[in-house]
Amino acid sequence: MRRNRLTRGAGLAAWAVLCGLAAADLPPGDPAPLPRAHAHNDYLHNRPLFDALDHGFASVEADIHLVGGKLLVAHDPIAVRAGSTLEKLYLDPLRKRVQQRGGWVYSPGLSFTLLIDVKTEAVATYAVLQDLLARYSDMLTVVRDGVRREGAVTVIISGNRDVATISAAPVRFAGIDGRFGDLKSAAPAHLYPLISDNWQKYFQWRGTGPMPEAERQRLVDAVTEAHDRGRRIRLWATPENPAVWRELYLTGVDLINTDDLAGLEAFLKPPPQRNPR
Repeated sequence: MRRNRLTRGAGLAAWAVLCGLAAADLPPGDPAPLPRAHAHNDYLHNRPLFDALDHGFASVEADIHLVGGKLLVAHDPIAVRAGSTLEKLYLDPLRKRVQQRGGWVYSPGLSFTLLIDVKTEAVATYAVLQDLLARYSDMLTVVRDGVRREGAVTVIISGNRDVATISAAPVRFAGIDGRFGDLKSAAPAHLYPLISDNWQKYFQWRGTGPMPEAERQRLVDAVTEAHDRGRRIRLWATPENPAVWRELYLTGVDLINTDDLAGLEAFLKPPPQRNPR
């Protein structure tokens, strides 16, 4: 059985070093960044992006709809509003913050993840998105002829993904959010930098009592497979409670998905420990 390389002592030590260095470089009063905190449906908070930043989150999710040539942020078509564009809510404020903070969202070396979930037709939406992202290439992670240059913001496309166009592009401003079926993919990590899937498809445990060993091993195996290929991993539809967060953290899940910004921030500071059994 393979050992998950990013769990337990090594994972906790790496987390402490990264957060310690990052916190030392932050302006006074800023929260320490939480590299593993992901704001699910971030745009539903009172202050999209800014609430997540105030809690130290290093990853946010924005759902987009192509409407009249514009990319509008909303979960459902009925909620679309003309002024809620991707650039206004996310790209412009991120660029401003990066310019004000010496080229990074938090501190040097920690790339902020913007997960864009495409809700409308993949090809047409990505065509508009690709042109838009090119205007922000100065702050983005860019892959040019197979060579990755990390930027202050790393964009990953989820939902309706135009896999063919993204894969074939000689210059890319975004990667693809894979699924568990892509865990063994031979595609380069810069094309599939993240693997995400629905917790409830693979796990029955909801945080009551100890996690069944068979399910924990399934999670460890998925994390190990992703890490062996240089990818991060995330689960959505996870139960919102500390017992589940602890298992995700200690088995090495890279992005812990939540709608409860304050709750996850409190849980991750200080790093959680395994409950004795």
